[in-house]
Amino acid sequence: MSEPLQLYSYWRSSAAYRVRIGLNLKGLAYDIVPVHLLHDGGQQHSAEYRGINPQQLVPVLGHGHRRLSQSLAILEYLDEMWPTPALLPSTARERQRVRALALLVACDIHPLNNLRVLQYFEQEWNVPQPERDEWVRHWIVEGLSAAEAMVADHPSTGTYCEGNTPGMADCCLVPQLYNARRFGVDMARFPALQRIEAACLELPEFDAARPERQPDAPEKAR
Repeated sequence: MSEPLQLYSYWRSSAAYRVRIGLNLKGLAYDIVPVHLLHDGGQQHSAEYRGINPQQLVPVLGHGHRRLSQSLAILEYLDEMWPTPALLPSTARERQRVRALALLVACDIHPLNNLRVLQYFEQEWNVPQPERDEWVRHWIVEGLSAAEAMVADHPSTGTYCEGNTPGMADCCLVPQLYNARRFGVDMARFPALQRIEAACLELPEFDAARPERQPDAPEKAR
Protein backbone atom coordinates (compact mmCIF):
# COMPACT_ATOMS: atom_id res chain seq x y z
CA MET A 1 0.00 0.00 0.00
CA SER A 2 1.36 3.44 -0.90
CA GLU A 3 2.03 5.91 1.88
CA PRO A 4 -0.67 8.58 2.31
CA LEU A 5 -0.15 12.18 1.26
CA GLN A 6 -1.20 15.18 3.35
CA LEU A 7 -0.88 18.78 2.17
CA TYR A 8 -0.56 21.42 4.87
CA SER A 9 -2.23 24.26 3.04
CA TYR A 10 -3.98 27.61 3.30
CA TRP A 11 -6.74 28.15 0.76
CA ARG A 12 -5.35 31.44 -0.57
CA SER A 13 -1.62 30.64 -0.39
CA SER A 14 -0.24 30.77 -3.92
CA ALA A 15 2.61 28.43 -2.97
CA ALA A 16 0.15 25.83 -1.69
CA TYR A 17 -1.97 26.42 -4.81
CA ARG A 18 1.04 25.45 -6.97
CA VAL A 19 1.40 22.15 -5.18
CA ARG A 20 -2.33 21.37 -5.31
CA ILE A 21 -2.16 21.75 -9.09
CA GLY A 22 0.90 19.50 -9.28
CA LEU A 23 -0.71 16.80 -7.15
CA ASN A 24 -3.85 16.96 -9.26
CA LEU A 25 -1.91 16.73 -12.52
CA LYS A 26 -0.21 13.63 -11.16
CA GLY A 27 -3.58 12.14 -10.26
CA LEU A 28 -2.50 11.70 -6.64
CA ALA A 29 -4.98 11.53 -3.78
CA TYR A 30 -4.16 13.72 -0.78
CA ASP A 31 -5.78 15.13 2.32
CA ILE A 32 -5.76 18.84 3.04
CA VAL A 33 -4.55 19.84 6.51
CA PRO A 34 -5.64 23.48 6.87
CA VAL A 35 -3.18 25.95 8.40
CA HIS A 36 -4.89 29.32 8.78
CA LEU A 37 -2.31 32.06 8.26
CA LEU A 38 -4.37 34.72 10.05
CA HIS A 39 -6.29 32.98 12.86
CA ASP A 40 -4.75 32.86 16.34
CA GLY A 41 -1.94 35.18 15.27
CA GLY A 42 -1.18 32.81 12.40
CA GLN A 43 -1.37 29.07 13.01
CA GLN A 44 1.88 28.66 11.10
CA HIS A 45 3.65 30.22 14.11
CA SER A 46 2.37 27.66 16.61
CA ALA A 47 4.87 25.41 18.36
CA GLU A 48 3.19 22.39 16.79
CA TYR A 49 3.57 23.71 13.26
CA ARG A 50 7.13 24.91 13.83
CA GLY A 51 7.90 21.27 14.54
CA ILE A 52 6.55 20.42 11.10
CA ASN A 53 8.20 23.33 9.25
CA PRO A 54 10.73 25.53 11.09
CA GLN A 55 10.26 28.18 8.38
CA GLN A 56 6.63 28.61 9.53
CA LEU A 57 5.39 28.62 5.95
CA VAL A 58 2.98 26.61 3.83
CA PRO A 59 2.89 24.33 1.99
CA VAL A 60 4.31 21.21 3.55
CA LEU A 61 3.70 17.84 1.93
CA GLY A 62 3.45 14.91 4.30
CA HIS A 63 4.43 11.64 2.64
CA GLY A 64 4.36 8.87 5.17
CA HIS A 65 6.71 10.00 7.95
CA ARG A 66 8.42 12.62 5.78
CA ARG A 67 7.62 16.33 5.87
CA LEU A 68 8.62 18.11 2.66
CA SER A 69 8.80 21.89 2.31
CA GLN A 70 9.31 24.50 -0.43
CA SER A 71 6.75 24.35 -3.23
CA LEU A 72 9.11 23.96 -6.18
CA ALA A 73 11.17 21.33 -4.38
CA ILE A 74 7.91 19.50 -3.66
CA LEU A 75 6.93 19.64 -7.34
CA GLU A 76 10.30 18.21 -8.35
CA TYR A 77 9.89 15.51 -5.70
CA LEU A 78 6.53 14.57 -7.19
CA ASP A 79 8.13 14.32 -10.62
CA GLU A 80 10.86 12.03 -9.32
CA MET A 81 8.53 9.82 -7.29
CA TRP A 82 5.74 9.65 -9.89
CA PRO A 83 7.41 10.36 -13.27
CA THR A 84 4.25 10.34 -15.38
CA PRO A 85 2.64 12.56 -16.34
CA ALA A 86 5.76 14.71 -16.15
CA LEU A 87 5.81 18.27 -14.81
CA LEU A 88 9.18 18.87 -16.46
CA PRO A 89 9.85 18.25 -20.16
CA SER A 90 12.26 15.74 -21.60
CA THR A 91 15.21 17.86 -22.77
CA ALA A 92 17.66 19.94 -20.74
CA ARG A 93 16.89 23.07 -22.76
CA GLU A 94 13.15 22.74 -22.22
CA ARG A 95 13.58 21.94 -18.53
CA GLN A 96 15.77 25.02 -18.09
CA ARG A 97 13.10 27.24 -19.66
CA VAL A 98 10.34 25.79 -17.50
CA ARG A 99 12.43 26.20 -14.35
CA ALA A 100 13.29 29.77 -15.32
CA LEU A 101 9.61 30.67 -15.68
CA ALA A 102 8.71 28.91 -12.44
CA LEU A 103 11.54 30.57 -10.52
CA LEU A 104 10.60 33.98 -11.91
CA VAL A 105 7.32 33.61 -10.03
CA ALA A 106 8.53 31.73 -6.96
CA CYS A 107 11.74 33.71 -6.34
CA ASP A 108 11.35 37.11 -8.00
CA ILE A 109 7.65 37.98 -7.57
CA HIS A 110 6.17 36.03 -4.68
CA PRO A 111 8.72 36.69 -1.88
CA LEU A 112 8.33 40.46 -2.27
CA ASN A 113 4.59 40.44 -1.67
CA ASN A 114 3.76 37.46 0.51
CA LEU A 115 1.96 37.77 3.84
CA ARG A 116 4.96 38.02 6.17
CA VAL A 117 6.47 40.89 4.16
CA LEU A 118 3.21 42.85 4.19
CA GLN A 119 2.71 42.16 7.90
CA TYR A 120 6.22 43.46 8.61
CA PHE A 121 5.47 46.66 6.68
CA GLU A 122 2.30 47.12 8.70
CA GLN A 123 3.44 46.07 12.16
CA GLU A 124 7.04 47.31 12.23
CA TRP A 125 7.04 50.30 9.87
CA ASN A 126 3.36 51.35 9.99
CA VAL A 127 3.17 51.50 6.20
CA PRO A 128 -0.41 52.44 5.24
CA GLN A 129 -2.54 49.99 3.25
CA PRO A 130 -2.50 51.97 -0.04
CA GLU A 131 1.30 52.04 -0.05
CA ARG A 132 1.48 48.33 0.76
CA ASP A 133 -0.89 47.55 -2.09
CA GLU A 134 1.13 49.70 -4.48
CA TRP A 135 4.31 47.83 -3.48
CA VAL A 136 2.60 44.53 -4.29
CA ARG A 137 1.29 45.73 -7.65
CA HIS A 138 4.67 47.17 -8.66
CA TRP A 139 6.58 43.94 -8.16
CA ILE A 140 3.86 41.77 -9.67
CA VAL A 141 3.82 43.95 -12.80
CA GLU A 142 7.63 43.91 -13.01
CA GLY A 143 7.71 40.13 -12.87
CA LEU A 144 4.71 39.43 -15.08
CA SER A 145 6.00 41.85 -17.71
CA ALA A 146 9.14 39.75 -17.95
CA ALA A 147 7.12 36.53 -18.05
CA GLU A 148 4.90 37.93 -20.81
CA ALA A 149 7.98 38.74 -22.89
CA MET A 150 9.36 35.24 -22.27
CA VAL A 151 6.26 33.42 -23.54
CA ALA A 152 4.75 35.75 -26.16
CA ASP A 153 5.68 34.55 -29.66
CA HIS A 154 8.34 32.20 -28.27
CA PRO A 155 8.69 29.10 -30.45
CA SER A 156 8.49 26.81 -27.41
CA THR A 157 5.25 28.31 -26.13
CA GLY A 158 2.24 26.22 -27.04
CA THR A 159 -1.11 25.86 -25.39
CA TYR A 160 0.81 26.12 -22.12
CA CYS A 161 4.04 27.84 -21.06
CA GLU A 162 6.14 25.08 -22.65
CA GLY A 163 4.51 23.15 -25.44
CA ASN A 164 1.11 21.52 -25.26
CA THR A 165 1.40 19.74 -21.93
CA PRO A 166 0.83 21.61 -18.65
CA GLY A 167 3.78 21.56 -16.30
CA MET A 168 5.67 23.23 -13.51
CA ALA A 169 5.69 26.69 -15.07
CA ASP A 170 1.91 26.62 -15.40
CA CYS A 171 1.60 25.41 -11.79
CA CYS A 172 3.33 28.66 -10.78
CA LEU A 173 1.77 31.03 -13.30
CA VAL A 174 -1.91 30.42 -12.55
CA PRO A 175 -1.70 31.16 -8.79
CA GLN A 176 0.34 34.29 -9.46
CA LEU A 177 -2.29 35.64 -11.86
CA TYR A 178 -4.90 34.93 -9.19
CA ASN A 179 -2.85 37.05 -6.78
CA ALA A 180 -2.43 39.79 -9.37
CA ARG A 181 -6.19 40.17 -9.66
CA ARG A 182 -6.57 40.18 -5.88
CA PHE A 183 -4.42 43.29 -5.76
CA GLY A 184 -6.06 45.05 -8.69
CA VAL A 185 -3.33 44.65 -11.31
CA ASP A 186 -4.39 45.69 -14.82
CA MET A 187 -4.23 42.37 -16.63
CA ALA A 188 -4.79 43.74 -20.15
CA ARG A 189 -1.03 44.10 -20.63
CA PHE A 190 -0.52 40.32 -20.29
CA PRO A 191 -2.50 38.71 -23.16
CA ALA A 192 -0.20 35.72 -23.64
CA LEU A 193 -0.21 34.88 -19.94
CA GLN A 194 -3.98 35.20 -19.77
CA ARG A 195 -4.39 32.92 -22.78
CA ILE A 196 -2.28 30.24 -21.08
CA GLU A 197 -4.15 30.72 -17.82
CA ALA A 198 -7.51 30.26 -19.56
CA ALA A 199 -6.31 27.02 -21.15
CA CYS A 200 -5.09 25.76 -17.78
CA LEU A 201 -8.30 26.57 -15.96
CA GLU A 202 -10.29 24.56 -18.48
CA LEU A 203 -8.55 21.47 -17.11
CA PRO A 204 -10.21 19.79 -14.11
CA GLU A 205 -6.84 19.47 -12.34
CA PHE A 206 -6.44 23.25 -12.28
CA ASP A 207 -10.10 23.93 -11.62
CA ALA A 208 -10.13 21.68 -8.53
CA ALA A 209 -7.09 23.50 -7.13
CA ARG A 210 -8.72 26.95 -7.21
CA PRO A 211 -8.66 28.71 -3.82
CA GLU A 212 -12.42 29.03 -3.63
CA ARG A 213 -12.80 25.26 -4.02
CA GLN A 214 -10.69 24.40 -0.97
CA PRO A 215 -12.27 22.97 2.19
CA ASP A 216 -10.88 25.81 4.32
CA ALA A 217 -12.10 28.60 2.02
CA PRO A 218 -14.62 30.89 3.74
CA GLU A 219 -18.19 30.76 2.50
CA LYS A 220 -18.00 34.28 1.05
CA ALA A 221 -15.14 33.19 -1.22
CA ARG A 222 -16.93 30.17 -2.66
